[in-house]
Amino acid sequence: MFNNELKQKNLKLYLMKKLVLFLFLFPLLTYAQNDLLSGVDVPVAKEKVTSAFKALKIVNLESTKVAAKGDLYFVVAHRFGSIQDGFEGFYGLDNANTQIKFIYGLTNGVHVSAARSQLAYDFAVKYALFPQIKEGFPVTITGFNSVSINNTLNESTYPELQFDNRLTYVAQLLISRKFSEKLSLQVAPTFFHENFVENPMQNNTQYAMGIGGRYKFSKRWSLNIDYAAHLNRATNSLYRNPLSIGFDLETGGHVFQMHFTNSQGIDEAGYLARTSGSWNKGDVFFGFNLARVF
Repeated sequence: MFNNELKQKNLKLYLMKKLVLFLFLFPLLTYAQNDLLSGVDVPVAKEKVTSAFKALKIVNLESTKVAAKGDLYFVVAHRFGSIQDGFEGFYGLDNANTQIKFIYGLTNGVHVSAARSQLAYDFAVKYALFPQIKEGFPVTITGFNSVSINNTLNESTYPELQFDNRLTYVAQLLISRKFSEKLSLQVAPTFFHENFVENPMQNNTQYAMGIGGRYKFSKRWSLNIDYAAHLNRATNSLYRNPLSIGFDLETGGHVFQMHFTNSQGIDEAGYLARTSGSWNKGDVFFGFNLARVF
């Protein structure tokens, strides 16, 4: 009986020692495990940077924003005549140019559009490629392609004119970065090809570099600027690079854009290739973009 009690006492002592040893080593084991895991790449949810631009356009230049899946935009873009016309042109109210456009989001990364302005038709697709990631990928990259049909070309002036002569193709890579809640900047290397050019010195294939930015100075208002530098314009060309300055007003989830620009053309072929106004001479146009989302 004595031996049994001794065995039970020794067993309890043994178990107690093991328990104490376990309790002592457990924190060390936990620390070692955490230290090993710290060297393993654990997947972390990537936080996208959104709303670099609130509108689909900066002014003339497309922004990196893409319409959401299922959204239908009805857009009216209007450019009054030149302010330089003075009272005779009613300070721009005469000789206006208006574009009507429909935009539809096919997916959350792709939208298509169709537009008409001043006897010109424009069809485009815009697609998100890479988003800006917080503490990751530094920029948002979006692609844009369009084809426009220029019906202002007169067959009586150009008797050998064919339908494909009316076509202009545009391809842009839109690259933006949102630096803060207030400031976003964008560059847009651009390729465009006009099947018909009136100036024999002008190459059909042309290149431009667009730059633009948005600075939000209040809860609802932002200052927007964009510019496109034509890189191989003919030396005898009368056309100029488009410079646009405007303001965005955010109203209940929609954006109303007001601006001044030296380009009355609204589609890419119009403002990239045929900007005729001059800021130095006061030959600028007041305009606005108004969008309604359904």
